[in-house]
Amino acid sequence: MQTSQDSLLARFAPAAIAGGKIPSWLDLPDAKGFRPKRKYRTVWISDVHLGTRGCNAEMLVDFLRSFECQTLYLVGDIVDGWRLRKGWYWPDAHNEVVRRVLKMAHRGTRVVLIAGNHDEMLRDYAGMSFGGVELSLEAVHETADGRKLLVTHGDAFDGVVLYARWLAFLGDQAYGLLLRANIVFNAVRRRLKMPYWSLSAYMKKKVKNAVAFVSSYEEAVAQEAIARGMDGVVCGHIHCAEIRQFGGITYYNDGDWVESCTALVEDAQGAMSIVDWASEKASEAANRLEAQAGAEAGAAT
Repeated sequence: MQTSQDSLLARFAPAAIAGGKIPSWLDLPDAKGFRPKRKYRTVWISDVHLGTRGCNAEMLVDFLRSFECQTLYLVGDIVDGWRLRKGWYWPDAHNEVVRRVLKMAHRGTRVVLIAGNHDEMLRDYAGMSFGGVELSLEAVHETADGRKLLVTHGDAFDGVVLYARWLAFLGDQAYGLLLRANIVFNAVRRRLKMPYWSLSAYMKKKVKNAVAFVSSYEEAVAQEAIARGMDGVVCGHIHCAEIRQFGGITYYNDGDWVESCTALVEDAQGAMSIVDWASEKASEAANRLEAQAGAEAGAAT
């Protein structure tokens, strides 16, 4: 097991950085963008699942290029070791996600990677740093307004993963089939000039048992934050972006980049919100089509 973990880590970490050398592309300037970059104090993203066909890497790269922040938390399941052990899938778009994160770290952003269950091979390296990215099992974040938040991937509160690992892998197989259907579904939508829409997320919300699981999971995570004397908790794992109150505790889930394409952000005053990047891009596309239709109508008259 250790050999396979080391192999995955070696393929994930760029060789130049692992060898102590700084690759030249880290200092290359970014292409000039037409939109001003958003300024955040902190950004949380999780459940990217690099190494799978369901990963929306291009959309994530677009989001990473859209902002600057002081701290970036990668809250687990960034790389999908479960899938990569079965077969290597790593297109250039997935490399670009890694390059973008390393550039942010190189240019002064504090980047903290919290290992999840799908990238559990990184847990053996907690406390170390690779290319400026700090590896950790969990973290405590203090917001601009003085609140303390536990930052954890969240799989420790998932009874299926914790007590029935074989069932988790079985569920992962079924979920993989749904995600592959999602890829085909959205390929058809692109041909029809329609924006991204997650079939898999829609199906999860329609399944009664999934809704009950999400509710119990959120409560379990919130109770852990209460037990530790925290003001809130930030997690991922269940691919459901959410901000909820449990008594005096605020539960934050940053969502994922397989289904919903969401992130959690903190502004300079400590206010927290969810960025739904898929919805924003869909709105931009609709506005462009509306403007184009208006221009064509004006030209026709």
